[in-house]
Amino acid sequence: MNFPRKPPRKFNYTGENLPENLLTPAFGTKAMVLEYNASVELILQGTNVLVGDNHPMHLHGFSFYVVGWGFGNFNPKQDPLKYNLVDPPEETTVGVPTNGWVALRFRADNPGVWLMHCHLERHQTWGMSTVFLVKNGATPGSRIVLPPHDLPKC
Repeated sequence: MNFPRKPPRKFNYTGENLPENLLTPAFGTKAMVLEYNASVELILQGTNVLVGDNHPMHLHGFSFYVVGWGFGNFNPKQDPLKYNLVDPPEETTVGVPTNGWVALRFRADNPGVWLMHCHLERHQTWGMSTVFLVKNGATPGSRIVLPPHDLPKC
C-alpha cells in the first residue's frame, strides 16, 4: 500500500537525454489507498522512455473529469492556472498525449479496489497499471456489501 504520491525519480520526462538505469524494473505490488469521499487529482505524465507514445489510460469504478492537458513536462506552478474547471469533459478513458501530460479529478466515493491501466496490453506488461483501494465510508450506503453467507468458497 506504499504507492508513491510523487515520482520517486525526477528527470526531464520528455527529454532526449534520459538517466541511466531507468529501465531496471522492480518487482512488487503497490496500491494507492484513498479515504472514502476524498477529492483526487492525478497528473499522468507521458515520457520519452523507449519511445514517446500516446497512452489510453482507463480507470475502473469511476468517471473522472479531464481538467487539463498539455505537451512537455507538467509544471505544477503554471499549468493548473489553465485548468478547465467550468465544463471539463467527464470520461473513463483518456489519452495521455505523446510526450505530454493530462490532469484528472474525481471523488473517491465508490469503496473497493479499482484498476487503472493503459489500454495497450503490451504496456500493461511493462507495469502501466495500478490499483486504487478506496476505504469504506461511515454509512451503510458507503460500504462494500458483504458477500451472501451461502456464496461458495474458491
